[in-house]
Amino acid sequence: MKKTKKLFLILLILAGFLGFSSTYSLKENEYGIRLQFNKIVAIDNNAGLYFKLPFIQNIRKVPKSIQLYDICPSDVMTADKKSMIADMYILWRIVDPTVYYQTLNANVNNAKDRTGITVYNSVKSVISSMTQDEIIEARGEKLTQTITADANPDIKKYGIEIVQAQLKSLDLPDDNKQAVYDRMISERNNIAASYTAEGESKAKKIQNETDKQVAILKAQAEKNSAKLKAEGEAKYMETLQQAYNDKDKAEFYNYIRSLDALKVSLSGQGEKKLMLGKDSELAKILYGNFE
Repeated sequence: MKKTKKLFLILLILAGFLGFSSTYSLKENEYGIRLQFNKIVAIDNNAGLYFKLPFIQNIRKVPKSIQLYDICPSDVMTADKKSMIADMYILWRIVDPTVYYQTLNANVNNAKDRTGITVYNSVKSVISSMTQDEIIEARGEKLTQTITADANPDIKKYGIEIVQAQLKSLDLPDDNKQAVYDRMISERNNIAASYTAEGESKAKKIQNETDKQVAILKAQAEKNSAKLKAEGEAKYMETLQQAYNDKDKAEFYNYIRSLDALKVSLSGQGEKKLMLGKDSELAKILYGNFE
């Protein structure tokens, strides 16, 4: 009886071991590469529980999610033979597990080394085709997209896709920085001086045009003024002529003018003396002789 229980226990353990050895599970972010004698017999893409032949088949799990690899800073040379230091990281993922296993033995470290080399070569290729000024102008998203697009054709043969080869910094060596900064400052100053000169030229043109319009308006105003003055004088002379043509109006006009002259003569402070001849118009007024 004891032997029977012992045998049953052994069989139960063997069954559990066989059951464990014949199943495996995958998470959402994993591929399952099923191998039989080191040859791929199946690729499992979805999360869940799977069966395999115990002792004959084994499983290699590889990541499906995007991986991060921070590569070391490296020197690169521009088209105009200027040295720059590129510091970047790589976002990559496995897109073909079969090729990934066949070329890199499904080893993440091998994949990082290969992506690092590929991206570095692309950085050198892209940077060497551009001048330093062009690189500074394109630095950012544009340069990142260019490097990523250049690297992907080479890395796809390993079953890998580079999602983004992102530049953290693209800087100048310390011994070159000040000279480049001085040159950039000089260029910006030249641009600013050009804008200033252009603005002053436009301002002078506007000023000249304004002065011209003012002169035209002033001349027109003086012309109108002279015309109105001439018309007024003509009207005045016409009025005088009409007054002197009528005897009564002429006498009244002379009378008024005499009064005005007398008023002016006697105006002011202090004692006033007025000497008049008997035949003068003022004397006639004072004597009441209006004839």
